[in-house]
Amino acid sequence: MTSSIQMKEGMDEAAVHVQPQGMILKIVGAVAVAHLLNDLIQAVLPAIYPMLKANFSLSFAQVGLISLVYQITASLLQPWIGLYTDKHPKPYLLPLGMVVTFSGILLLAFSPNFMVLLMASALIGVGSSTFHPEASRVARMASGGRFGTAQSTFQVGGNTGTAIGPLLAALIIVPFGQHAVAWLIVFALLAIWVLFGVSRWSISYSKKQAAARVNQVQSKLHGRQLMIALSTICVLMFAKFTYIASISNYFTFYLMHKFQLSLQSAQLHLFAFLAAVALGTFAGGPIGDKIGRKAVIWVSFAGMAPFALMMPYANLFWTTVLSIITGLVLSSAFAAMVVYAQEAVPGRVGMIAGLMFGLMFGVSGIAAAGLGYLADLKGIEWVFGICSLLPLLGIATVFLPKTQNKPS
Repeated sequence: MTSSIQMKEGMDEAAVHVQPQGMILKIVGAVAVAHLLNDLIQAVLPAIYPMLKANFSLSFAQVGLISLVYQITASLLQPWIGLYTDKHPKPYLLPLGMVVTFSGILLLAFSPNFMVLLMASALIGVGSSTFHPEASRVARMASGGRFGTAQSTFQVGGNTGTAIGPLLAALIIVPFGQHAVAWLIVFALLAIWVLFGVSRWSISYSKKQAAARVNQVQSKLHGRQLMIALSTICVLMFAKFTYIASISNYFTFYLMHKFQLSLQSAQLHLFAFLAAVALGTFAGGPIGDKIGRKAVIWVSFAGMAPFALMMPYANLFWTTVLSIITGLVLSSAFAAMVVYAQEAVPGRVGMIAGLMFGLMFGVSGIAAAGLGYLADLKGIEWVFGICSLLPLLGIATVFLPKTQNKPS
């Protein structure tokens, strides 16, 4: 019993304390690769929406509902899984979650109707919900105190996978049809193998940490200040991920409608945007470690707003250029927001990671469904015009209190 308690305490400390050794690049890199594989699989789903829409004669609202089911199953479970594993670490949830994703891939590849598509989306969402809280915790454990850098490295793996997904769909799935989705099981099997290794390391690491206490990073936020900080983060997450959802789910439709592009050409433009998101994410964490989380968040929203406002009125060339700039600048904020919240609520790394990723998926899912409904009513160009205003909500950053010590 005593050793079990010590193991749990060691895991908690690993998540919320500054580590004496440097960043363990092998482990941070492994969870980043696993994140790439996980999010690559997930990104294929919205990338093939036009194909599914044609195959099953779906409306935009039904396309949005598929996204909603996926995003909600991913978002609702994550904070609870994170809260539970803060007290009872379950490293082997990582490969087990990918097994669930594996089953969702097979169901998606051979879905005969709309209801089975919804079931497949739900399974992929459940797999995602078990992955993100524990994987984010492992990245922080291996950070060596460079929390922003580790988080952004972890996240850039996911963003890279999200960028590759539509490209893979354009090259492999769209030309060969829905059954070609089954090729994704190769990526799922590779992820399961990587995650088993990560799980073994985290068990070994937690035993070592049980014998060594290190200095704790204390939060400076309490009561009203903490509520203001977390509420502000929620507003910023809403703005960021509603905007991201508009691009991720409907940019191909927008380009096909406004500029008469083919589906494959439109997906290449989507890939350019998502690749910029990956690059921006990688930059945000290290910069936040140096200049502070709030500064990164502020620059991210204020910097992208002019470009987002111009994009609905641009021609094809400038639409692509502006989408790349907005993706690059806006994406730098996410790692900073995750670490900011973890610093505000120390000792609850898994719960906060689950809450942040869950909020990301939940906002994205509800936004996808709502934007699809609005696109049916008002048109896809009208939707993009409204979404261009969202970065202006970044003014809420002014209310964020400082949570970290002065960067060294």
